[in-house]
Amino acid sequence: MTDIAGSADSADSAEIVVAVAGQPNSGKSTIFNMLTGVRQFVANYPGVTVEKRVGRADCRGHKLTLVDLPGTYSMTSYSLEERIARGFLLSGEPHLVLDVVDASNLERNLVLTFQLLEMRMPMVVSLNMMDVAEGGGVRIDPKRLSEQLGVRVVPTVAKKGRGKKEVCEALMSTYESKDAVSDFRLDYGPQLEQSLATVEQALAADDRAAGYDLRWLTVRLMAGDQEVRKIFA
Repeated sequence: MTDIAGSADSADSAEIVVAVAGQPNSGKSTIFNMLTGVRQFVANYPGVTVEKRVGRADCRGHKLTLVDLPGTYSMTSYSLEERIARGFLLSGEPHLVLDVVDASNLERNLVLTFQLLEMRMPMVVSLNMMDVAEGGGVRIDPKRLSEQLGVRVVPTVAKKGRGKKEVCEALMSTYESKDAVSDFRLDYGPQLEQSLATVEQALAADDRAAGYDLRWLTVRLMAGDQEVRKIFA
């Protein structure tokens, strides 16, 4: 699962590693640029030619290493970009995920958000392009969304530099929190939930599942995820 997982090249071990995820055209890379400025460099993920951007930021006196993941519509394993992004998240290297969401296309973008939440990692949501959403008559209550998702949600307009301080604060507060991982979980309905529970119980006794969140592993197995199935081949 982690053979294509990258590393935050030359990052100091004391630094906090943040994986910046998001769908294409969500403003993910603009958020990355807003937070890191000119302190960034480009490398490649091991074994592939996909570009890897790594940057530095300072938050509350702490040094952050941000890794700009390839833009993906989901966290399945159907495309190279998805495998790279998911592999890095599963590598254990990132301490946090910054999920950049296009507020003007919230429903579509939440597909990726839900999948990231199922991976059970400390996460902050950047509700980006709020100006576009508001200009189109879309009204979003960030506080209510935060309560529903169980993670901090920060309104941003990255191209104008709005929300930089707030994102920084949310990342540090999440990093320092003892309850940083959300309890959010999708309900797949009684019949499927029963099947999930049965498979999850079996996986709990399987040493090959060690190090993975069992709920996430179960969902991906039942979805026919070929990369996950390789774990048990």
